[in-house]
Amino acid sequence: MKVKGPLGELSLIYPREVKVDREESRIIRVKKAVETRRANQMHGLFRTLMENMVVGVSKGFEKRLQLVGVGYRATLEGQILVLSHGFSHSVRMEILDGIKVKVKDNTQIVLSGFEKSVIGQFATSISKWRPLEPYKGKGVEYADEIIRRKEGNARKKK
Repeated sequence: MKVKGPLGELSLIYPREVKVDREESRIIRVKKAVETRRANQMHGLFRTLMENMVVGVSKGFEKRLQLVGVGYRATLEGQILVLSHGFSHSVRMEILDGIKVKVKDNTQIVLSGFEKSVIGQFATSISKWRPLEPYKGKGVEYADEIIRRKEGNARKKK
């Protein structure tokens, strides 16, 4: 299955448990070829993957990351994202093909592109360097993420 759009072109090979039918009204239907548990799993997976492909090449996807902490910042040097978040050295990450990176105010990173899985993996690799910690709230967070803060240790008074 190949999908072309204004933002790019994606292709996907689907398993034999799934049939893909294209109707006259430009609707693509994903159906199960056999009734097994694996066919049920593959049906849901490949329906979602195909929807992500169509949305990706037509509208695109975007992930927003926020660096929270004193001295935490990000900069772009060509095709390299440079992160400074509390280590003795800066973390340099090469930007993958198909991903556009914008840095706003040195603390906000916007990743955009047409392949949802690649954007998600790159965002995760950024946040793995300094995951958000629940006590002080410092680290790399997704913009729409809700953080549950912990109180900390309350000492007894003598």
